[in-house]
Amino acid sequence: MSPYSEIKVQLQTTPKVWLITGVAGFIGSNLLEKLLELNQTVVGLDNFSTGHQHNLDEVQSLVTVEQWARFRFIEGDIRDYSVCEKVLKGVDYVLHQAALGSVPRSISDPITTNAVNITGFLNMLHAAKEEQVESFIYAASSSTYGDHPALPKIEKNIGNPLSPYAVTKYVNELYAGVYARTYGFKAIGLRYFNVFGKRQDPNGAYAAVIPKWIADMIMDENVFINGDGETSRDFCFIENTIQMNILAATAADTAKDQVYNVAVGDRTTLNTLYGSISEALMANGIECKKLPIYRDFRAGDVRHSQADISKAQNALGYQPEYKILEGISKAMPWYIEFLGSK
Repeated sequence: MSPYSEIKVQLQTTPKVWLITGVAGFIGSNLLEKLLELNQTVVGLDNFSTGHQHNLDEVQSLVTVEQWARFRFIEGDIRDYSVCEKVLKGVDYVLHQAALGSVPRSISDPITTNAVNITGFLNMLHAAKEEQVESFIYAASSSTYGDHPALPKIEKNIGNPLSPYAVTKYVNELYAGVYARTYGFKAIGLRYFNVFGKRQDPNGAYAAVIPKWIADMIMDENVFINGDGETSRDFCFIENTIQMNILAATAADTAKDQVYNVAVGDRTTLNTLYGSISEALMANGIECKKLPIYRDFRAGDVRHSQADISKAQNALGYQPEYKILEGISKAMPWYIEFLGSK
């Protein structure tokens, strides 16, 4: 039995109280679904700035009445310290997902990105320390690697940040380190690499590439590729990300006060990604008739990204279950149904 399987059995035997910030978002709602399936008690916080009520409604439709009764939702903003204090009462484990993502959004509005991602993060970290929760897991980002050229990306080697968003995520790591050294409160940062899967919003100006392209292909819209298409990413399916959050939350004290890459350890170019999505759509009876349109590289983007996941494997027992093709295939029916309902 894998470490992840063992922990899921243990949690069902001895349930915990979890707080998920950003619970109505893509990653937050998927974490909620998994924890309720494991019969955990969950407190969720969201202000719906980027999350959606329909994500929570969908989770409710997928779990039992008894499991849903273990969920308590609070609408509020992490920039309000009193809200952070309120939601943390009686919590064992914190999964802090609330943030303003997107490099382009941060370039357009660095002030708001800073307020949410740094002030909001510090509010949650300090309130969690005061409440003396058992573990504090936060969403870090592969953007922290910045302009460091080496591949694969190893946690200890970072470069200069290339966007305000990257700065905010690096500051989170700095604060987490200071809290460990100053107060003995040890957090774990999870550097997400291009997470994708069901309930990732395909709409809006800052939609991630996979849901955006799937939506465009289904709706027979133009698909735009930034640059020459040879930019590459380590795409990580949502189920791998859920595994890492649960492993990190239940980790031994010796594995804390660390950051870990959350990825697969592969590298996929945008050109290859386009072909893979086209094939997955074809397998579901949808033909993409338009060729992609190439345009300028996007400001703040790194050229290549690939993770070394050995640290997470060795310290946490992480074993990614899905590579990109398996993830796209598994997520595609959800996207087709979601977009068909619009």
